[in-house]
Amino acid sequence: MNTVNQFEEVISICRNLFVQKLKDYGASWRIMRPISITDQIFIKAKRIRSLEIKGVAKINEGIKSEFIAIVNYGIIGLIQLELGFSDTIDRNTDEALKLYDKHMTETKELMYAKNHDYDEAWRGMRVSSYVDLILTKIYRTKQIEGNDGKTSVSEGIDANYMDMINYSLFALIKLTYED
Repeated sequence: MNTVNQFEEVISICRNLFVQKLKDYGASWRIMRPISITDQIFIKAKRIRSLEIKGVAKINEGIKSEFIAIVNYGIIGLIQLELGFSDTIDRNTDEALKLYDKHMTETKELMYAKNHDYDEAWRGMRVSSYVDLILTKIYRTKQIEGNDGKTSVSEGIDANYMDMINYSLFALIKLTYED
């Protein structure tokens, strides 16, 4: 299976969970400010790293579910950056899915462009490196958020969310196809 097919398959897994959560909760995430989304991604990445280091989990959920959560929270973060947060659930399921698909497509296109330039270097990396890179991107995002979203020479919060999503998708591909 090639990269595009593998990407589409793991994206489908993430999107399906997003759909199921929309059925359960609606677009309740619309009230979240981007800083809260960054912190939620931080919690997920720290759990993955903790499980990698400890080698055992006390909660019966593996790291795949955490990578899926990072993907979905990253997309939510991109949506919130575009729309701003809301004090109410102001999007129905169809609207939320259109936004999800729009931002996933943009993120995926970025990955395809980078993958071309880097010649699939990500395949030679370890999952633990993706986690470290995600955590680095989180700390960068927190710094940018602390600077009111302003950067002088660096990419913005949106680019960092996209990178976190793509690193998580790489990890999901490796965990799914190389186990």
